[in-house]
Amino acid sequence: MKNRIRTYDDLINPHLQGLDQSDTLAINEKSKKLISDGKKVYRFGLGQSPFPVPDSVVKALRLHAPQKDYLPVKGLPLLRAAVADFHRRKDHLAAKFDGVIIGPGSKELVFLLQLVFNGEIFIISPCWVSYIPQAKILGKKISIIHSSYENKWQLTPGLLRDFLKKRNSKDKPALMILNYPGNPDGVDFAEKDLMEIAELAREHHLYILSDEIYGQLNHEGKHISIGRFYPEGTIISSGLSKWCGAGGWRLGTFTFPDELNWVCEKMAVVASETYTSVSAPIQFAAIQAFKGGTEIEEYLWHVRKILSTLGMDCAHTLQKAGIKVHDPIGGFYLFLDFSNYTEQLHLKGITTSMELCSRLLEETGVALLHGHSFSRPPEEFSARMAYVDFDGAVALAAAKTIPLHSPLPEDFDRLYCPKVMEGVGLIVDWLEQAL
Repeated sequence: MKNRIRTYDDLINPHLQGLDQSDTLAINEKSKKLISDGKKVYRFGLGQSPFPVPDSVVKALRLHAPQKDYLPVKGLPLLRAAVADFHRRKDHLAAKFDGVIIGPGSKELVFLLQLVFNGEIFIISPCWVSYIPQAKILGKKISIIHSSYENKWQLTPGLLRDFLKKRNSKDKPALMILNYPGNPDGVDFAEKDLMEIAELAREHHLYILSDEIYGQLNHEGKHISIGRFYPEGTIISSGLSKWCGAGGWRLGTFTFPDELNWVCEKMAVVASETYTSVSAPIQFAAIQAFKGGTEIEEYLWHVRKILSTLGMDCAHTLQKAGIKVHDPIGGFYLFLDFSNYTEQLHLKGITTSMELCSRLLEETGVALLHGHSFSRPPEEFSARMAYVDFDGAVALAAAKTIPLHSPLPEDFDRLYCPKVMEGVGLIVDWLEQAL
């Protein structure tokens, strides 16, 4: 055996060469390790909702804890119907029960879709950290459309039009993944841009995976799905992790139009040979989440108000210090561009975003996730900040004492999100010392 195998790498699927643990999970584990060693860390690396799961959803989980049977591969019928109704109410889509599949987190469903779809994958950079590694694991052909600070880190109709003009295989179908409000940027699309992108996709035979996991966290509650403008070619991704605060519950949903049910059915085939079905108690509880109601609507109203207020305060503080960052429109992220400090960073021996974040963590305790994790050039001084290092239950309780349609007090962030504001101040101080 030793004569035939030089290294253990010879036994590993070659598509896995060069891939490591997901950067978001790695930064979370590193932060925990530093905290256990006694260091104060500002945990802006992992994008996990700080808010508790709504009480009615938790009660539903307790009620259904005895549920122990295997459920249908595509998901509990009552839940699939609730998800379809959710998208009809919230997104004005013609969603149907038969077009919904439930998975153990939307991440797993994204992977299965890329596995099932036999074609090229289009990704917009910066992008969520797992899209490209998943495509690489599967040996997919990947094309990256690079955005920039100037176009708010998002795909524009002009960028897509220019990319499609240069595309060689014009008649071959491809799958384009969009994510909005964006991870890592917190920016959203204007309706007119969605309409133009939809028309270009239709014209060029592109399918769209519209990852709208942060849709209900549009800070004004005005999320618009591209599925309204390109219903026959759009798959909608959602779940419980972000807007319902239940990341660890691991429940994601994909909703397909009738025209793409063939994809849904093939994903179900693969699911039947892999994860079988999602945990029964979680599926029963999720029905309550997707049905919504007054309690959940009020919960979302307060959550959006907190995230909007805090995100704006962080962005404006960083902007005043010369860091290029857009005001957030949804979610709980800011994508920071430190290019105004390029010369000073080079003088400190910092030449990549990875080195920038490593030094920042080492010298201040502030944990950001470097831009290269999001498929940005390594030498670009960019990084994602997840402004979630606060006690969401305490902040939510305080927000509920404020009239629903009134703004939060000016000192709200200082009182209830002090670590976030302190961490932002440390970033600014660290840069000022470099001047």
